[in-house]
Amino acid sequence: MSAGPRATGPAAPPLGAGRVLFTGLILLIPLAGLFLLVARPELDAAWEHQPSHFWLVLAVGAINAALAWAVGAAARLRGDARLLLVALSFFAAAGFLALHALATPGVLLEASNTGFALATPVGLAIASVFAAWSSLDFDAERSARLMRRAPWLVGGLVAAMAAWAAVSLLRLGPLDAAAPPERTTVPFAVLGVVSLVFYSIAVVRYLRVPRHSASPLPLALAAAFTLLAEASIAIVLGRNWHMSWWEWHVLMLAAFVIIAVTAQRSWREERWAGLYSLDTAAGEREVSVLFADLEGFTRFSEAHDPAEVTAMLNTYFTEAIPPLVERFGGRIDRIIGDAIMVVFDSRAAGEPHARRAAGAALALQEATGAVAVAHPGWPRFRVG
Repeated sequence: MSAGPRATGPAAPPLGAGRVLFTGLILLIPLAGLFLLVARPELDAAWEHQPSHFWLVLAVGAINAALAWAVGAAARLRGDARLLLVALSFFAAAGFLALHALATPGVLLEASNTGFALATPVGLAIASVFAAWSSLDFDAERSARLMRRAPWLVGGLVAAMAAWAAVSLLRLGPLDAAAPPERTTVPFAVLGVVSLVFYSIAVVRYLRVPRHSASPLPLALAAAFTLLAEASIAIVLGRNWHMSWWEWHVLMLAAFVIIAVTAQRSWREERWAGLYSLDTAAGEREVSVLFADLEGFTRFSEAHDPAEVTAMLNTYFTEAIPPLVERFGGRIDRIIGDAIMVVFDSRAAGEPHARRAAGAALALQEATGAVAVAHPGWPRFRVG
């Protein structure tokens, strides 16, 4: 691994010192506000509205879960370890935040629950570890090894969330307290320190990435991780149902909105390209590519109703082809009209990619041929 992540595309001019200073000051305003509220408790107004808390936490978790799914899909598509770890960071924060929503008294539970109250700092601590891990640069071998372990990492996170929920509901072990501990107690402090350290590592390393001319995502990720680090501090110092307590909820919302907006404004085809590891963006990889299209599709589409053409394409592209591609370890790169492009590489375990591509081509012709026999007049696939 290198000393830090490297650019994955043409570099943009460096940010001016004034702009960097201004951005840093903006990001530090919430932290200054938190310290002011802690130092002047009379300013830390109380507002207890449980439904607002529930829906705010649920909204933050939903945005975060959507980001985790989108980044995870890109990670699987490109086989990129950095994207996988970013997705796991989002997923950990989203899952444990959803558990925290259950701690809202009078919404789903009658009273506060210690385990669910601790869920958010636990989730942020786990998420911060994945965030710092994602800031490393991965070569092809390490990236492939990590991608093969992706199901175990996701399964481990899901199991951890389920176990935490069960232990919290059953009030087992240290989570059997009648009321959640105060924010400044040891559990919150330890989790806050872990989050602060690992998010700080991630921020520093992502700020060292030269600017990508087409994507500001590394900078957006550094800003988001800064806000999440501040949220971990606010969780420790904030007083329940006071402004200092509501602040960390808003900080988490702002962090994930920054990522969502930045990604939405990026090029749709390669929305997460700014976060690609060097090997994904610039490395050479030996692959086998399968092309297939429908012979006589133009004549068929001109002679039949659009609904019938759509039904024919859906039958081929949803029922016949995807199972075969998955069986042979291929990846559908794109579908253009009646044509499909499938990529086979060495990331999938088993036979060499060229042999798997050839096997998929033969199986595809057999399967689509059976569909064509069942529907006389439908065009047949050509494969190469």
